[in-house]
Amino acid sequence: MFDDMVAAQIRRLNDAWPELIRPLQFAVEDVPPSDPAPWEPRRCNSSQCFAASHGIPARVVLYRMPIQSRSRTKLDMQLIIRDELVGRIGELYGRRPEEIDPDWGL
Repeated sequence: MFDDMVAAQIRRLNDAWPELIRPLQFAVEDVPPSDPAPWEPRRCNSSQCFAASHGIPARVVLYRMPIQSRSRTKLDMQLIIRDELVGRIGELYGRRPEEIDPDWGL
């Protein structure tokens, strides 16, 4: 169910912003790394993004368990997934999340 929700949000965002979404890679992992690499930020709760580097495309990673633990309902989970994706995409492109999705944070 979680992966399906993520895929649905990515499709929705791709329909609105194909030029922003197509170049990105997306992944879902269960939890953030407990021992991040030296170049990774130390604190990442629900998601993380990585800029393109050395031929590797930019990517957004969502962490399933932290998002599920914050969600009381299916709708909560959908909104958290949406907000995490939009926030990280905005971070990668230097845009405010509201520019990408006007409903962000509502």
